[in-house]
Amino acid sequence: MRMTITAAVAGLALLPWLGQGTVKAHQPGDHAPTQLAQAQPAPAAPPAGNWYPSKYGADDQIGAMNLLTPQKVLEAAKLVTRGQVYRLGVPVGRETPAFPPRSAAVTVMMPDQFGGAIVPSENKMSYVDDMFSGWLGVGSQLDSFAHLGIDNVFYNGNKAADFIRTTGVTKLGVEGIPPMVTRGVLVDMARARGKPMLAEGEIIGADDLRAAMQAQGVTVRQGDVILIHTGWVGLLESDPARFGKGEPGIDLGAAEFLAGLGVVAVGADTWGVEAVPFKNPNRVWEGHQHLLAKNGVHILEVMDTRGLARDQATEFLFVLGQPLFKGAVQSMINPIAIR
Repeated sequence: MRMTITAAVAGLALLPWLGQGTVKAHQPGDHAPTQLAQAQPAPAAPPAGNWYPSKYGADDQIGAMNLLTPQKVLEAAKLVTRGQVYRLGVPVGRETPAFPPRSAAVTVMMPDQFGGAIVPSENKMSYVDDMFSGWLGVGSQLDSFAHLGIDNVFYNGNKAADFIRTTGVTKLGVEGIPPMVTRGVLVDMARARGKPMLAEGEIIGADDLRAAMQAQGVTVRQGDVILIHTGWVGLLESDPARFGKGEPGIDLGAAEFLAGLGVVAVGADTWGVEAVPFKNPNRVWEGHQHLLAKNGVHILEVMDTRGLARDQATEFLFVLGQPLFKGAVQSMINPIAIR
């Protein structure tokens, strides 16, 4: 049964362009380098009240990913001592709950091989192809900086009218996001609250994160990816209807706290990272605005953190090379954690 996320429909009303197939992309040949400069102190933030131009420069398009240096990669690689690999993505199909009106489907075909026919050949070759139709923001996904903004202004002051096209955005697209190879850390909020799963609308604030991190021995360093485990992802299998109607998650204060730590991405095992229903229904997706638009921090949604939580993993090598859909504002992903 196709699932709707009723508690978040207000977000669509306030952000009418969100998730309606507009796509984002860098200009050809304008993508960021795979390897960046050697580690340097993070630049000073813009003056208070101003969130652009970015502290990384007025032309910057990769935000906090500037912090992913070769040195950071080498340090993260040292965390691999067991050879244990965790798949963080979830399978995606026609029944996967998604933020409305999104859906996804795979159609399998054997072209020109009807009724058991084969491709004309002595060796009787047969083949199968598949076609994808749907939205890229279904299941495990990466949000680019072109996905969500403030009053039609996106990361680094880029205005919607200047770069958003139905054929693909001309800046801030997923194909311009460098590979994300860095140290990952897990904060297990379900364990911190002594229950297998947080509830719909249950808020994770900055103080909650601080307390859980201290209790679990989690330290966050500049350039890390932080993942939050709430137990919610298990509902994809046991109760997908409930999974899509709400979620536990962070509030604006927690988003501000995490951005202040210098992370490159914030992820969770929920479909929107933020708590839904919103505490104030007139203020929607403020955490997204603060992370994506104001700070250039990517968001990772529907991360399957169950294995990491089960093994009480606190740090690991995080690896993500997203599909390079030119001009897309989101991408389905399957990152991995390695210990």
